Amino acid sequence: MARATTSHDWAEHAGRRLADAGYRRGGARSAVVELLARQGCALTALDIERQLEDSDRGVARATVYRVLEELEQLGVVGRVEVGDKLSRYEPLHPDGAQHHHHLVCDRCGELVPFHDDELERAIATVARRVAFEVSDHDVTLHGVCADCAAKA
Repeated sequence: MARATTSHDWAEHAGRRLADAGYRRGGARSAVVELLARQGCALTALDIERQLEDSDRGVARATVYRVLEELEQLGVVGRVEVGDKLSRYEPLHPDGAQHHHHLVCDRCGELVPFHDDELERAIATVARRVAFEVSDHDVTLHGVCADCAAKA
């Protein structure tokens, strides 16, 4: 059985992919990769910029977007569209480890990752039933989080 990748493994994988594609190991790229490696779920480019600024490793917004685009093109970062008109980005582990879906609060914007084995089986069942080979999927459920529901 293959071992699940860790955040360190993902950062090394992303660094290798960047190097193989001819990108130099720059401070901004390394800072974005290291930050993403520590995340449990998707962040916006603005979130990344702010967190790097807070850690004294400031990276210009345009550079954050450029690095995210490079990582996405190399298949090591996935873009998550949750309907808030902002793209969010999260690491894609090469072995599929840490695959998850998202719950989105339409009031406060909270993004909660979740994994459900039964949902994964249902997706596989549907794919078999309609003779469709699913290469990737993401499920995003919209609603209201417990905190926002309590305020209503």
